[in-house]
Amino acid sequence: MSPTVSSSQTFRAIDVIRKKRDGGELCKPEIEYLVDSYTRGDIPDYQVSAWLMAVLLRGMSRAETAWLTDAMLHSGEVLDLSFLSATKVDKHSTGGVGDKTSLILAPLVAAAGVAVPMISGRGLGHTGGTLDKLESIPGFNVNLPVAQFRRVLETCGCAMIGQTAEIAPADRKLYALRDVTGTVESPYLICASIMSKKLAEGIDALVLDVKTGSGAFMKSEKDAAFLAELMVETGERMGKQMVALITDMDQPLGNMIGNALEVVEVVRVLRGAGPEDLRNLCFELGGWMLHLGGASTTVAEGKQKSQALIASGKALEKFRSMVELQGGDPRAIDGKERLPKAQHTIVITSAVSGYVVSWQCESVGTACVILGGGRERKEDSVDPAVGIVLHKKVGDYVSPGEPLATIHYNAEARARQAKQLLEKSYQLADSPPSDQRPLIHRVIRKSEEGN
Repeated sequence: MSPTVSSSQTFRAIDVIRKKRDGGELCKPEIEYLVDSYTRGDIPDYQVSAWLMAVLLRGMSRAETAWLTDAMLHSGEVLDLSFLSATKVDKHSTGGVGDKTSLILAPLVAAAGVAVPMISGRGLGHTGGTLDKLESIPGFNVNLPVAQFRRVLETCGCAMIGQTAEIAPADRKLYALRDVTGTVESPYLICASIMSKKLAEGIDALVLDVKTGSGAFMKSEKDAAFLAELMVETGERMGKQMVALITDMDQPLGNMIGNALEVVEVVRVLRGAGPEDLRNLCFELGGWMLHLGGASTTVAEGKQKSQALIASGKALEKFRSMVELQGGDPRAIDGKERLPKAQHTIVITSAVSGYVVSWQCESVGTACVILGGGRERKEDSVDPAVGIVLHKKVGDYVSPGEPLATIHYNAEARARQAKQLLEKSYQLADSPPSDQRPLIHRVIRKSEEGN
């Protein structure tokens, strides 16, 4: 019989570290022991740091990854949403620039009768965060206690909050340690971190949007696909319906980057307008969410339903309802004058004619951070009003003097830095790009083929 975590004399941290250091496969009780003991404070940071580095260098098996995810998941509360008769489906993105799909998808999918309990994160580095975007809506509360989170879900079918103290406390401790020990990049640790938080939501299915390209954490498609396969298999091992889409982040998604600006663009899409790439990605992800949630028999039917829910105004009404239930001003949905607005703007124009062949996506995101629209450290404050509006995307033609982007700013010095960076981040050519990357690169699903 395998030893249990409560057998405190069975394991020693040094033995677990050595085993992983030497390339061995840890058993489930060893992983449970390490996670549980560290969460309780029985193992010091320096020993877990050594173990994290061993994982980074030696990797983990698929079974180890699932056991680590499970141990982190059960380090805290796993929400019981069985009182909801609807299927519970969430979506997670690995992060990008201008990626505001969660704010569209949660109300859209809820409008079809599928429950969407969404626990989201904040922006870090060049990538934006869902919670920061929501908090640009006056009064919106992302820090609901679990009981109120359940009430909002029961009332309107979707709710969006940040990670509570009760959800996956092991992840909070381990992530903080990874951040200062150079071990953030391990795909096995990334997988366990993401999946432990998402599965704690009490969901039945999860749709993953794994970004690849210059604005993604996973720059190469090979790395993105490996992480996607790892997360899909981990979720399926834990009894969840899973699918991952590898999507493009070689240029920003949509036209607006910055928290309040992105809310403006979200409302435009929910009104049936907005940029084509953002709408198409939402319909694709929404199609999968509705399919896994049982609201459509095929993904194609789910995409059609998603379009219909936008056209009918039902998705917008669901968004307004969620905003109001979470303390936000619903009038912000009806007119952008209720949202924070920057005091100044600068327009970047083109000196020559040509086709836009690239936007260096990470540089655009970094320019937004420089303006104050993101954070380089977790403790940094965010200015919700600032940001960037792109007037041209890859493949578009631009004439001399025509605007390429508008900077919305509140601080002159920050605006100058952002302008210099943006002016270096695009490239023009005499002809349009011949190999423009598709928005959806691949769909990864282990258990069955999608339609």
